[in-house]
Amino acid sequence: MDKKIVQLGYKKGKMLLFGGVYSNLQALEKLKTIAEAQNIPPENCICTGDIIGYCAQPEETMQLFKLWGVESIVGNVEIQLRDGAEDCGCDFREGSRCDNFSQLWYPYAQSKLSKSSLAYISKLPDHLEFTYADKKVCVLHGGFENISEFIYKSTPWKRKEASFNATESDVIIAGHCGLPFHDSEKKKLWLNPGVIGMPANDGEPHVWYAILDDSNGKFEYAHHTMEYNYRLTSQLMQNGLLPEEYARTIVTGIWDNTEILPPVESGLQGFGIQL
Repeated sequence: MDKKIVQLGYKKGKMLLFGGVYSNLQALEKLKTIAEAQNIPPENCICTGDIIGYCAQPEETMQLFKLWGVESIVGNVEIQLRDGAEDCGCDFREGSRCDNFSQLWYPYAQSKLSKSSLAYISKLPDHLEFTYADKKVCVLHGGFENISEFIYKSTPWKRKEASFNATESDVIIAGHCGLPFHDSEKKKLWLNPGVIGMPANDGEPHVWYAILDDSNGKFEYAHHTMEYNYRLTSQLMQNGLLPEEYARTIVTGIWDNTEILPPVESGLQGFGIQL
């Protein structure tokens, strides 16, 4: 199937980047107030996908997302929901803990979404492209060819390079892996702003986003943490229908397991994000 790529043209001013809302309404509410406080308009806010996920308020989250009016691409979760699939398409190993947990949260989310939310999801593009501070930028979810590909800081550059070659871009803004990082080589930048729906396995309940800034005439970026009402998020997830382990992660900042992580990132569990 041909990819749907939307061209946003030339962008200027501060831009807010985030991913993995994961049905976390409280986190999305807080991020919206941050954007408004910094006078970042909705058209300069970009989500890397997986608006829906592990938490307890998929429909409420989607309605606020639509109301805010930010730009977004599809994550693998949105594609599966759009297509009426039976699983989340996260590329978890069959029979793993993450795979077993997805058999709880994915059908829960599927059962909660309205027809209008599914219609909104069906219109989201696969990729966004724009120019910022003379850099050609492409927004994708995992990898260009495989939306569910897990790409981390420690992932060999050759795998990242394949997406740069396919998109002919200078900067790739990506999501999916759940951890914020940036990696540069050969004058190319891979930037993952992190996710706001779950902590980054760093032992803190805060979540991550990033801001682009061209005020000095250059392509500048910074990672930021965000505090929000995580206790309410965790409490709402303890409804007997969602994995209790994920509700606990919201509070502790530690993932239940690191089975999807490469050895480098797995070894950093609880030691903070190394930027």
